[in-house]
Amino acid sequence: MNKEKITIQHIADSLGLSRNTVSKALNGSETIPAETRSRVIKRAIELKYKQFALIEPEEASSKAPGNIALFTANMPHNTHFGTSLLSGLEKMISAEGFNLSIHIVRETELEALTLPVNFDKTKVDGIVCIELFDKDYTEFIQSLQIPTICIDAPSDLLGPDLGADVLLMENEQSTFRLTRTLIDSGHTRLGFVGDIRHCRSFHERWTGFTRALSAAGLPQDPSLSITEADRLISNLSWLEERISLLDALPTVFVCANDFIAINVIRILKQKQVRIPEDIAVTGFDDSPESQIVEPQLTTVHIYRDEMGLQAAEMLLSRIRNPHKPPQVTHVQTKPVYRSSTGIPASR
Repeated sequence: MNKEKITIQHIADSLGLSRNTVSKALNGSETIPAETRSRVIKRAIELKYKQFALIEPEEASSKAPGNIALFTANMPHNTHFGTSLLSGLEKMISAEGFNLSIHIVRETELEALTLPVNFDKTKVDGIVCIELFDKDYTEFIQSLQIPTICIDAPSDLLGPDLGADVLLMENEQSTFRLTRTLIDSGHTRLGFVGDIRHCRSFHERWTGFTRALSAAGLPQDPSLSITEADRLISNLSWLEERISLLDALPTVFVCANDFIAINVIRILKQKQVRIPEDIAVTGFDDSPESQIVEPQLTTVHIYRDEMGLQAAEMLLSRIRNPHKPPQVTHVQTKPVYRSSTGIPASR
């Protein structure tokens, strides 16, 4: 006979809390006290509720304080998807008795393949890498033989070469769906904007874009895209120059993320280009800025909190069983249609 499916209501009843409080605690709401969040997560683990089902309650309840190190070359800012992700990850590992320390990897350390000065590998149980896309440095971290999860990864480590666990948002299929919808709405001249070698996610989004063109029988015209140079991400004037150098503009710019897309919108508006009447623009991330920019940006929604919980699960599992085969996990994403493409939101 099957066991009864555990719900949020079960957790709430067992703790004497409201269903709404438990739901907010599991979703990382800052309105819930840390002590309450910890109680809820511990009970969710004990009852094997959904994403916590693989964590053994005996291990969860035992006092085993440890240390998790976060390695990053570019600390996510407040509106970056990684900020919410890390918040969820930290809450879950804290409930397991782990502390999270942050280590910024400087350019000199990347080049010399050396560890940050405040990092002691003898006192670390696991490593989380985010916004760290240097191939040689990623392999250097793997050589430490410490359980590691990479949230995204270098684009040139696309297969089994990357020995660590990797967590990504689903990139290729969502970009394929978005691009195909644009094509079905009448667009035949589509360009991609983003350094396709920046990270694995950007590469997968490029793959989804080109696959949609191929499926629709459209040529992939390099003259309509800007796919080189990592400077795209931060250099507005460089991007403006590259757009000006295009022989002809596409009718759609599919951008690798919202940051790039918003810069493209600014540049096009300065050139008196109407959006979406003359050129449609899309992004990826569903950042808060995507709903502030005018027109509001069509993008792809990332389930940040779920990714944080999944990252914690994967790392804790790796710490318990360091010799199991590495895994690559994608978390679902969803296209969100807004006025920058003129496609109805109901799509």
